[in-house]
Amino acid sequence: MPLIATTPVDHADPPYPRRRAALAVLCLSLLIIVMANTSLLVAAPAMTRDLGLSGSDLQWVIDAYTVPYAALMLVMGAIGDKYSRRGALLAGLAVFGAGSVTGSLAHSTAAVIAARAVMGVGAAMIMPATLSLLTATFPRRERARAITVWTATSGLAIAAGPLLAGRLLEGHAWGLTFLINVPVAGVAMIAALAVVPPSRAAVSGRLDLVGGLLSVVFLASLVYMIIEGPRFGWGPGAIGAAVLAGLGLAGFVAWELRHPRPILDVRRFADRAFAGANLAVMLFFLAAFGSIYYLTQHLQFVLGYGPLATGVRLLPLAGAVFAGAAVTGALTPRAGMRVTVTAGMALGTAGVLLLTRVGDGSGYGDFLAPLLLLGAAIGLSVSPCTDAIMGAFPEKQLGVGGAVNDTSLELGGSLGIAILGSILASTYASGVDAAVGGRLPAQATEAAGESVGGALAVARKVAETAGPGPAAALVRAADHAFAHAVAHTSQVGGIILGAGTVVVALLLPGRRRAVPEAPHEAADKATVSV
Repeated sequence: MPLIATTPVDHADPPYPRRRAALAVLCLSLLIIVMANTSLLVAAPAMTRDLGLSGSDLQWVIDAYTVPYAALMLVMGAIGDKYSRRGALLAGLAVFGAGSVTGSLAHSTAAVIAARAVMGVGAAMIMPATLSLLTATFPRRERARAITVWTATSGLAIAAGPLLAGRLLEGHAWGLTFLINVPVAGVAMIAALAVVPPSRAAVSGRLDLVGGLLSVVFLASLVYMIIEGPRFGWGPGAIGAAVLAGLGLAGFVAWELRHPRPILDVRRFADRAFAGANLAVMLFFLAAFGSIYYLTQHLQFVLGYGPLATGVRLLPLAGAVFAGAAVTGALTPRAGMRVTVTAGMALGTAGVLLLTRVGDGSGYGDFLAPLLLLGAAIGLSVSPCTDAIMGAFPEKQLGVGGAVNDTSLELGGSLGIAILGSILASTYASGVDAAVGGRLPAQATEAAGESVGGALAVARKVAETAGPGPAAALVRAADHAFAHAVAHTSQVGGIILGAGTVVVALLLPGRRRAVPEAPHEAADKATVSV
């Protein structure tokens, strides 16, 4: 058996015999790029203490990964389609690994942000390549099941990231949460060469470089605006980004409608199934990432769990994703996409709204049911949405299809952390100010209102100067304010997801008969070796 897989994918022949091994490699690659965000949520307190991060610094440590990741996926997917999907995967793993090494050695805020940006570039190359290679490697009759496994891997990463980071932080510095990516990326590269087949689209002509550039301008500006506006205020930076995003979108749509070979045919969004599937993916990850963002803080800072214990308590989410994925594999072919997706979104809405019951006496048990419902919702609904999105693209544009799906996912996550995080922060700050304003120096009150972790740091200083009584009162006030903020933010998140459920239910078509793979589609498949 050769070390390097050299036979191109060709669906005119029998299915690729090592496709399940290839799927494992693709899921491993997906795992580390999703975990790069979720593990940071647990490592953030240690990074904050070590580097002296402000709230703004920490937000940009998180979002330096998100901006290039979201902005570059469409371009990277198109490049992979034209030149080499496996090559894009390998290059992305190498860049991601290099950024991880840099992050593990960083000793300043700027260095960590730069390392996270490099990792985001690598992730933008990896993410669409995983979906396009999966779709090119599996025949249509097996594709939905393979996508279900891919989706379940995303759910696993949401919970596994905090668990792994928590285990590493028990006895090591936060830098190891970066460094652990390196051997995994190395293994994935070697395994990809061995079992992932070469794949690229048999297309001629130049890439739509102008369309690609306009998409980068639009998406980068949009994500920057989403981050900057709600979190740091609508100053010149956020307003300028909003204007640039609008101009970029208008230019992109106008150019793509005129171009004979557009990087993305924007007319696809007129299709109800395609538009509804993208909206559902975006809303799901808005709710999931937004909820995980404040749940991890509540578990650590309010309930006092350590990083590892926090990761363990997020595992039910991953288990529920796998359960939901198993159900959707059997249910969707029978009931249709609209039933499973809207049912999943309704479950997710119920899960988020259950968090409105969080209060002063809430323990982990109050978070278990929401985690289970949210995980089941993701497993039940995201896989059919991804299958619908990928099915809307011809085989020569699988990388672009994967990029569209992944951009919806990443925009949803960015919106969740930015919008829900902003509501959480403002509600919490108001609660702390109402409770302790005037009884502490203004600077101390401001620091306590910046984050619940900041309140604990202020309480330690108060204990040294004024004794344990005032310090304990501050901690109680911060815990109460944060619990109230979680409940209020969850109400907003539940309303957003609930309203989206209605819109998606109206957009998605009813059950359709399965369409057999057309003979001409084989000509569009990847048949050129790299």
